[in-house]
Amino acid sequence: MGVITLVMLGSLAVLAVAGVVLWGQEADRPDPSAVLRGSTSEHPLGTDHLGRDQLARLLSATWPSLLPAVTATLLGAAAGITLGALTAVVGGRAARLLGALINLLLAFPAILVAMFLAALIGAGTGGAVVALAVASAPGFARVTQTLAAQVAGTDFMAASRVLGLRRPRLLLRHVLPHIAEPLLLNVTVAAGSALVALSGLSFLGLGVRPPSYDWGLLLNQGLNRIYTEPLPAVAPGIAIVYAAVAFQLLGEVLATAAARRTRPQPEEEPAARPARTDRPADPDHVLEVDDLRVALPTADGVVRPVRGVSLTLRRGEMLGLVGESGSGKSLTALAIADLLPDGARATWGTHRFLGADVESLTREERRGQLATGMALVFQNPASAFNPSLRVGTQMTEAVRTHRGTPRAEAVDQALTQLHRVALPAGRRLLRARPFQLSGGQRQRVAIAAASMTRPDLIIADEPTTALDVTVQRQIMDLLRRVRHDDATAILFISHDVALVADSCDRVLVMYGGTIVENLPAHELATGARHPYTRMLVTSVPDLAAENDRPLRAIEGRPPDPSGTAPGCAFRDRCPHRLDRCAVESPVLSPLGPRHEVACWQPPPAAPSGERHQTEEAQK
Repeated sequence: MGVITLVMLGSLAVLAVAGVVLWGQEADRPDPSAVLRGSTSEHPLGTDHLGRDQLARLLSATWPSLLPAVTATLLGAAAGITLGALTAVVGGRAARLLGALINLLLAFPAILVAMFLAALIGAGTGGAVVALAVASAPGFARVTQTLAAQVAGTDFMAASRVLGLRRPRLLLRHVLPHIAEPLLLNVTVAAGSALVALSGLSFLGLGVRPPSYDWGLLLNQGLNRIYTEPLPAVAPGIAIVYAAVAFQLLGEVLATAAARRTRPQPEEEPAARPARTDRPADPDHVLEVDDLRVALPTADGVVRPVRGVSLTLRRGEMLGLVGESGSGKSLTALAIADLLPDGARATWGTHRFLGADVESLTREERRGQLATGMALVFQNPASAFNPSLRVGTQMTEAVRTHRGTPRAEAVDQALTQLHRVALPAGRRLLRARPFQLSGGQRQRVAIAAASMTRPDLIIADEPTTALDVTVQRQIMDLLRRVRHDDATAILFISHDVALVADSCDRVLVMYGGTIVENLPAHELATGARHPYTRMLVTSVPDLAAENDRPLRAIEGRPPDPSGTAPGCAFRDRCPHRLDRCAVESPVLSPLGPRHEVACWQPPPAAPSGERHQTEEAQK
């Protein structure tokens, strides 16, 4: 498409420049002996009523046809974009008045406004350009108003107003640069429409007037003998369509290029696939994942935020996954649930869910298995629910789609689940929309919706974040109840080390895209052996600590996920690092019963004083 667009626009540019120079004199030279002739070798498109060559007039009309269209588009865009962008920088009353004005102007069809103004101003190129510019301005204003509204409510706009920046600076510095790309695409597409509209005005006698001419006027002059000599009428029509399509394709090409910039393409060469393991499936395991890796293409190269994660989950088990932000916890969960963003790729040695090898399933089988056997509870239920649909519709959708449950029965199941999560206002709540509920209610509804299909695995991705302590405890009680009543396995992702230690059976500690420690939850406070895990535990705030003592924190920064340096990812922040850590990455190795550590020299267990402080902090 890019090559075709370039060729079409290039041909129009050449004709616009060379048309008047090469064929201008011939186009204006009358020949009384060759009046209204048909197509001949000397005049391929025939001649007009004065004997002028129609092909020469068609080619030399390229510039008079394109220039007014582009000019009208730019004038209309300038006026409309200014009017629409002002709604983001003026006060509330002025913004409402401008919005009402835009709505009023949009009530009149643009082409009728252009015809009325062209007749009012007077026929001619200038009048047609002004008329079309005025008629197209409201459309640009509405698009700009919509785009600017998204910028007007941002924090940086509020900060700019606090700093006292004047409206012209707000407009030019903070509003227009953020919406320039979609506006450019609209201007490009509108140029093609303007060409058609101006040609229509000339065709009706409201645009270009003789002795000047453009494609619309040539089309009008050739229409009188279209049944005897169709070429003089068809050729200007083809020229109008050709130029309009060229402008439309330019907009498509620019939009595609913009999409490529925001959605990087995956790497050209596929990453090496880890060797598959042939270990037999354990019937008690709900989930088995070995050597999971995730690659994300970006504009700066491929980022690998998950590098060789292995985990298993038994029925009824709650497995905690902890680590700093950016360690790869949520991407691990999304890869397991087949919900990675576009362009991201996941590879693994083994991936079994409910005893079935995921790769052996078809796409439809895999979706059906995940839809009924796995459920997710997201960190922010406000964005997880569709605000335009009622709660009941979203709760019953999965069982009705994948289980074929009748609507009445699905509603009864939803009421049961709501009562189970201590939301007794059943049918009234089912008729509500998500934004009508509080944060705690939405999270309870999310857990109830996740339990509708009685899944074998629930992935809870920080479900208690931003909730107060009381609601947080209620949510954790609900997850424990679901786990014990239905023997549901739960993968619980959280930053709260104390909450994980209190609620889970096992804990996986993640750092730099890998698992650095796997240990029972009751040993997290006293038996952690990896330096990173120890630092996470000791950084838990202690309410009994002195007020003037600073909170403990892990010095340094997490590793860059795009980095490829060898050695241990934690070595720069580790007080126990060895020379070996800089050249060789440690592997997860058994340290005791159900305890694995990825460290070349695990430090000894925490001293008794430190253990007591840590236990008190977690309490």
